[in-house]
Amino acid sequence: MIKTKVFGALAAISLLAGCVGTKVETLGGMEPSGSAFTAALFDEYKALSEFEAYEMYDWIDADYYAEKASMAAAGEAPEPAVLENWDIPAEYVGELTEARAALVSVLADGAGDRAPETAARAQAKFDCWVEQQEENFQPEHIAACKDGFWAAMKELQPAPMAMAPATYTILFAFDSSVVSENGMKIIDAAIAEASRTGAGFALTGHADRAGPEDYNMKLSLRRAEAVRAVLLDKGVDAGAISVAARGESEPAVPTADGVAERANRRVEILLQ
Repeated sequence: MIKTKVFGALAAISLLAGCVGTKVETLGGMEPSGSAFTAALFDEYKALSEFEAYEMYDWIDADYYAEKASMAAAGEAPEPAVLENWDIPAEYVGELTEARAALVSVLADGAGDRAPETAARAQAKFDCWVEQQEENFQPEHIAACKDGFWAAMKELQPAPMAMAPATYTILFAFDSSVVSENGMKIIDAAIAEASRTGAGFALTGHADRAGPEDYNMKLSLRRAEAVRAVLLDKGVDAGAISVAARGESEPAVPTADGVAERANRRVEILLQ
């Protein structure tokens, strides 16, 4: 969150004067309602708010987390931190964007119902990671939040079905069919798996719902063709590759029309 903070002497003066004035004080008497997931979110955000207020003397972030805790207490699940609202150092934006897309995807797939406490921990740790990465001066705090997020995400991944075809997902930038550096690594992993199993590559391109439907269909095809081109460059036989496009018709994360959702801008590689 783009903000101005008051540390050190000013925080100490506020404490001595008894003028904390933070919303964290309102959380103690709250009894969360709603689902098991929102109740778990309340506990997670309450803990973050108390940590920021009473250990870090960071009233701005304490209030931010307290507001999210209050929403959860009322039975409403606040969305994970929106990166555009934070002043993240440029070198970390890509990593956090990928992480948020993964989190949004598992939540949309029902993680909050299947494992409410773990899903709430994943969301809170992501928010914590974003907040600490914006500050960018306490590497141990950044690592704790980041590692906690990925540990929770690992628990949330559904167990693979026996003999289920391997699937790899490559995400794309807005209105782009350029395969990213991370996408190249995913393609390499798919090729390595296919070389062990003798599988072929079924590529399906997708788009989000920003833009006209016919344009998104063409864009999703360009994305699938871009992945096909990389596979060919890496020595995969053309006969082992099939290409399809779904446009905006099969979103990973359902959205309203016009919404630019990164998780939906993808090519799925199915090994079969």
